[in-house]
This record gives sequence, C-alpha cells and structure tokens, in this order.
Amino acid sequence: MSENAIEVVGLTKRYGRHLAVDDVNFTVRWGSITGFLGPNGAGKSTTMRMMVGLTPPTAGRSTVLGLDYRRLPNPGRHAGVLLDASAQHAGRTGREILHLGATVLGLPEKRVDEIVETVGLRSAEAGRRTGGYSLGMRQRLGIGHALLGDPQVLILDEPANGLDPAGIHWMRGLLRGFADRGGSVLLSSHLLHEVEVVADELVVIGGGTIVARGSKSDLLATAGGTLVRAADARALSAALHHAGIEHTPAAEGGYLTSAPTEQAAQAAMTAGVVLSELRTASEGGLEELFLRLTADHARPDSTEGARR
Repeated sequence: MSENAIEVVGLTKRYGRHLAVDDVNFTVRWGSITGFLGPNGAGKSTTMRMMVGLTPPTAGRSTVLGLDYRRLPNPGRHAGVLLDASAQHAGRTGREILHLGATVLGLPEKRVDEIVETVGLRSAEAGRRTGGYSLGMRQRLGIGHALLGDPQVLILDEPANGLDPAGIHWMRGLLRGFADRGGSVLLSSHLLHEVEVVADELVVIGGGTIVARGSKSDLLATAGGTLVRAADARALSAALHHAGIEHTPAAEGGYLTSAPTEQAAQAAMTAGVVLSELRTASEGGLEELFLRLTADHARPDSTEGARR
C-alpha cells in the first residue's frame, strides 16, 4: 500500500499563455479528510480534473493509491469521483444511472439498493428522471455514484452545493465515518465553515499556486494578527498605510493585518477614523485565514463565496 492515498507532484497546466495551475504539490494521508480551498478560478477544479485523467497536465504527475488514476484497474472500485453533480443524463432515472454504474463496475444489483438508502433518496425519487431533480438530489445521487464501488479514496468537488442544512449535516457525518474507517477524502468546497468542521488537513490554492498546506490545527494557529473594520474602508486603509501597517482586504470594509490590535487602533484614532470592529483575527477561524492567504488572488466577488 502506498504511504499516502493521494500524491500530487508538480502538477502544472498551461492554456496558451495562461498558466492555470503552477507546480502544485500536496498529499492526502490515509484515514483523513483534506480540504482543498481557493477562490473562484484559483485552479481547484483544473487540478482535480488532472488528477483523474480528464485534463492532461502540461507538467507534473499525480497518483491515487500509488498509481496514475488511469492505470487503476476498474478505477471506480478504488477511487470514487464527483466533479460535477449536474453531469447526469437528464432522461434516465437515478436508479438507472446507479444500475449502469454498477454494471460497469461488476457489482450486483443489491448494491444499487444499498446506495439509494445510504444517500437518502426515497424509492419514488430514485425512480424519477434526473432532469426533474433539484440540485441537492443530484448531489446525493453523485455522492452515491462515487460510493458505488466501495472505494478507498473519494475525490469530491463541491459536493455540498445545493444541499440544505440537513443534507450538509448528513454529508459531514458520511465523510467523517468514511475517513474514520480508514478511507481518504479530498474535498473541495466554498463552504468554509463545513470544511473547518470536518477537515483534518488543509490545502489552499490561489492563482494556481499552493499558498498554504498542513494540518488544520497548525494553520489556524498561525491566523493571528488583527481584524480591523470601519464604515469608511478607504479612509481606514489610508490610515493603516500612513502608519506603515501592511494590510490585506477582508469582507465588508475590513482589513487583516499582523499588527497588534493596539497599534491598529492607534493608527485609526490618529487619522480620525471611527472603527466598527477591532479584534484578534484568529477568532475568525478558517474564513479569515482563507481571506488572508488568498487576498492577492481573489476576484472582486469571491469574499461572498467564502462566507456561508
């Protein structure tokens, strides 16, 4: 058995002059959930597509269970993949889609019944054509398809999209149980709170490059500094700049800085800027760590996607 369930080494993807993914390196340990985070357009989906052989890399390699994914014998029996829950034949029922998957994987029909129950699709829902499914139902079906072959590894891109709070709670328990039984999960999601709750390790990508990776506890421990916010964000930024305090944008007119709270408060007071919030940044957990790490790569609307 390979030392790590997944290994990504120097993965790079270039589209003409555009460098979408640049020398990405990370591993996913056995029995762990690794959260793969980044702003829109950061390279998460491209990286995952390269990992499962859907997009050829310009350079680098990745292995799942010690092999190139394309060389895995009957790969669905070893690694379950969900990259786009909407990529399902709209004219087929949920049960038909699972049945076709089971046939390809050489599984008995009873496995379809087990998966329908596992993902919480009612019998009537499983018998409906997926063109009439809600996004949440498509997600449940897609997760079920990934689990169909009883794999050791799951590679999931935004599996919580469209799930209601009960569905998110269900998925959290499902993934935690999978990892606790020795399986490994690579989970991409923009729902930072859910990743913070369930993940053991974090990999953060920005602008196609890994900007942080490590255990969740270690990375969150580095999220010190200060969050400072004012109604007049431009005036606050000018005050911090005048005081020589480096800062990066946060949500809703705020800034993150490594300066102590007293120094940031003094800069604002000297400039006559009224603060609406001043606190230690580490209290904000994963969201503020994410915003700090990806501030240079975020699109204008990406802070909204970072918040649940």
